[in-house]
Amino acid sequence: MRILKIVLIILILGISLVLISAYFMPKEYAVQREVTINKPVDTVFNYVKFLKNQNEFSYWASIDPKMKTNYKGTDGTVGSVASWESKVKEVGVGEQEITKITEGKRIDFALRFKEPMQDTAEGFMSTEKIAQNQTKVKWAINGIIPYPMNIMLPMMNLDSMLGNDLQKGLDNLKEKMEN
Repeated sequence: MRILKIVLIILILGISLVLISAYFMPKEYAVQREVTINKPVDTVFNYVKFLKNQNEFSYWASIDPKMKTNYKGTDGTVGSVASWESKVKEVGVGEQEITKITEGKRIDFALRFKEPMQDTAEGFMSTEKIAQNQTKVKWAINGIIPYPMNIMLPMMNLDSMLGNDLQKGLDNLKEKMEN
């Protein structure tokens, strides 16, 4: 009986320590990558603002060629939505909605993931003129992992996981735009 009490106390202290630690850990994440494309800024912006075009360079779209996609609204405008459905776990089910466009500069979007887990995030793609025929493209995703799940944030290394996938997409975009 005494051993059971000791084990129970250790277990309660361990859980308490994890919950207290999670309370003080960050809950927000932000991942951003960029690439320079040898094309004019208008050409690049007018390509990336269309959700249908994003599937042409997105790393996630390339994982599952059988992914089902659906589009609502006028593509390339605020309120347009692209939804996807895949049996591949890394792709899952979700949708992306354009929430704001700063013409020639930036597209903001909301991401709503439904499977394999429910989550929301925000992101943007921006274009910046570097030279007459050079454009810097930034792609970013940020979100919040709620307490107490945020305890896993340092172990998940989202900057590396998400960042690598964003970079692959940007590299695909560069290749597509320059060829």
